[in-house]
Amino acid sequence: MSRALHDLLGEIERDRTLLEPGRLRERGAALDRLENHRLGAPAAEAGLHERIGALCAALEAIDDQLHRSIRQDIRRGAGAQALLGHARVAGPDPNAADGATAGDGYDHLDTLVSGVLQIEAPQGRLAGLSQEMVFYQPTPARHIFDLLARTGLGADDVLIDLGSGLGQVALIAGICSGARCIGIEWEASYVQSARRCAQALQLDRVGFVQGDARTADLSAGTVFYLYTPFKGAMLREVLDRLEAEASIRELRICTLGPCTATVAREPWLQAADAWELHRPAVFRSG
Repeated sequence: MSRALHDLLGEIERDRTLLEPGRLRERGAALDRLENHRLGAPAAEAGLHERIGALCAALEAIDDQLHRSIRQDIRRGAGAQALLGHARVAGPDPNAADGATAGDGYDHLDTLVSGVLQIEAPQGRLAGLSQEMVFYQPTPARHIFDLLARTGLGADDVLIDLGSGLGQVALIAGICSGARCIGIEWEASYVQSARRCAQALQLDRVGFVQGDARTADLSAGTVFYLYTPFKGAMLREVLDRLEAEASIRELRICTLGPCTATVAREPWLQAADAWELHRPAVFRSG
């Protein structure tokens, strides 16, 4: 074990390409390997643990500097190019199997987005969910970038994220598309965290509303996103509200997760292409 770990450390220490800011995926993979070996390293070998810790700290410092640089670009209005460029580098390996981009798992792209947004942990007690509300789970970052591309979200659009949680979708969409973005979320503490992030990054076109999707103002939206935030009669009521909005203007509905099958059965919507539960699906009103 010790010999193999020494060899691994030497390999990573000699790989100077890991010090290049753009080597996000490779640096993340190296950090994962180091953390896994740190857990299995003999407790008696203090020097070995110190060496692993120092190497991890050096690699993480490069990521921290990159995150600060991208945040500065966002504040001066150049965030789209900076974040999208690095997202292409940090995303799933293009040589991996096709299924690598599907599902609910997280990857190095989520590490990048988390480091850039730096959303503060919610403070205070949560209000709690009603029976038909679904427990919050952040949308994996690769799916957010996918939905931005597939919906063709642009500066003339208004994206409304129904059940926005801590706001990652609206925040990233605002940075990368220039669209006006609104998150509607039941938990007030989540809304406060999302608002603080938007303010810190000077995202004037990104806002968050505490409220119930069944009664919130949807009149401005052109694109709506649902990561299965609710089910049953509540989902039915929201879909009926969206259908009423679609009688006034054309809408795009983007879904992820189990609610996609329900949305796909709506007669007033047409799927933009073949859909599946574990990737964003896009529907257009007739």
